Amino acid sequence: MPAIERGGRFATATTRLPQPNLDPESGARDTERKLVTVPRTSSAQRATLTFLTGIDAGQVYALPEQGCTVGRGTDCEICVDDQAVSRRHARILPLKEGFFVEDLESTNGTFVGEGRIHTTELRSGDRIQVGPNIVLRYALVDGTEEALQRRLYESSTRDALTGAFNRAHLSERLIAETAHARRHQAELALLMLDVDAFKRVNDEHGHLAGDAVLQAIAKLLGRMIRVEDVLARYGGEEFVVLLRATNLPGAARLAERLREAVAKERVVFDGRELGVTVSIGVATLTELAADKNATDLLALADGRLYRAKVGGRDRVCAADEA
Repeated sequence: MPAIERGGRFATATTRLPQPNLDPESGARDTERKLVTVPRTSSAQRATLTFLTGIDAGQVYALPEQGCTVGRGTDCEICVDDQAVSRRHARILPLKEGFFVEDLESTNGTFVGEGRIHTTELRSGDRIQVGPNIVLRYALVDGTEEALQRRLYESSTRDALTGAFNRAHLSERLIAETAHARRHQAELALLMLDVDAFKRVNDEHGHLAGDAVLQAIAKLLGRMIRVEDVLARYGGEEFVVLLRATNLPGAARLAERLREAVAKERVVFDGRELGVTVSIGVATLTELAADKNATDLLALADGRLYRAKVGGRDRVCAADEA
């Protein structure tokens, strides 16, 4: 039987690990291995990976039966936005009794326990480190525990009323996205939206009506943006949308579509139809000097939001001119 490396020692495996194949012409590693398809855990347990560090700390992933890849590349099932992580850094594949992790010749290594590994069997509770910064925990959990972990993550990152991300999570994402855009010389846009005359809604119809309006707006915005975009509740009636790979004209066009959609939306509450409008400030990272940061991007969008409000509300401002 083959031996599986584990923390500098060796343990006997119950299933033969697939061996790497080399392309006869290029000598490249064949990353499509034949997977073991026999049952690996009891029906009451599922294998999960939980981020312990990084911007996704607390996020839980259920491992699929066929395993998954971990890396910086967007084609990885678990995508890690960390420059020190290789594009295809490691992968987790099935064994008869569980899973094993394999380093894919990454630059900064994969570690389980205290040692750097090439291939090792995983046991519940193991911590997998990919590169110097990202740590994940492998665990076998039942449905109740998995659901609890997911609820804890949601409660720490989501606004309870609207379901959008909360301000703390936005701050972390904004810092990470700004750094990513600077490294890759990529576009990054930010929209700051404010519900016009929202106090009047609360005064005339009550705070529950105001809550219903905010929930409806968040749901509408969430339907209109991309999966990779970030929608967050920034303040009482303020929302922020963070847009990757979007220039100023593109962000302004989206802002106008969002403004029009909100103006047409009708929220039914207590037998009455309520309508509101929003003002939107638009800013992009490329408008700022190289030494400016995430806070400056927010400030630029906020200043333009103020111009939109002063200019009459229910409008988009994407420039500093009056």
